[in-house]
Amino acid sequence: MAFRQVKPLKGYELVMEQLRSDIVGGVYAPGAKLPSVVDLAGQFGVGRSTIREALSALKAMGLVEIRQGGGTYVSAELPKEQTGAHGASLFAGAKSIQELVEVRIVLETGSAALAARNRTDADLAAIEEELERMERFLHDEAEGEAADVRFHLKLAAATHNSLLIKMTESMSEQLHDTMRKSRQLWFYGEKGEPDRLLKEHAGIFAAVRDRDENRAFEAMMGHLRKVENVLRRAIAEYEG
Repeated sequence: MAFRQVKPLKGYELVMEQLRSDIVGGVYAPGAKLPSVVDLAGQFGVGRSTIREALSALKAMGLVEIRQGGGTYVSAELPKEQTGAHGASLFAGAKSIQELVEVRIVLETGSAALAARNRTDADLAAIEEELERMERFLHDEAEGEAADVRFHLKLAAATHNSLLIKMTESMSEQLHDTMRKSRQLWFYGEKGEPDRLLKEHAGIFAAVRDRDENRAFEAMMGHLRKVENVLRRAIAEYEG
């Protein structure tokens, strides 16, 4: 019988798994406030940064909510699937999400270039509005995600190509799903910072504003390639 190599867990992963087990097992009820970072660090005998990493991972799994300056709370409604360490239920859907990202690369790079050519001042203002909302809600997961989706939909609208707009709108639900999952994998798996994601969108907007088709194409390609790389690494870790 062939055995697959078992990778040793990192410190934050051990903490994450213990807390995950406590949450799923009912030690911490839905809506309950977890001990502070300082208290958890003392209980586990680790540094505060380790606790913060563990809590960020639990947040990506949908198990906790981290309130700015208000502590960490167990989610009122827990995800139905909770299997294994490393957020296996999150990574399990990565392959189908990767297919959606591949479609987005084909569709949205062209949309960005065409938007740079055809956009009106009104289109530009509408896109900029969502960029500003992304900045305003940089640390609000739900609002930031919603603004992200609208940014891409309004970019498609700026092409003034009715077929392209319909194609983008027809996959809006899948677009929302792939953005939600890829953002989770970005923040959990890659330790990506929200402002880096914002800067990539700002680069796309600037190219469209300047009517630079090639730059808009490349900015969108760069953004989506990074998302694709995050997913590839998630799949490799899940399968390996």
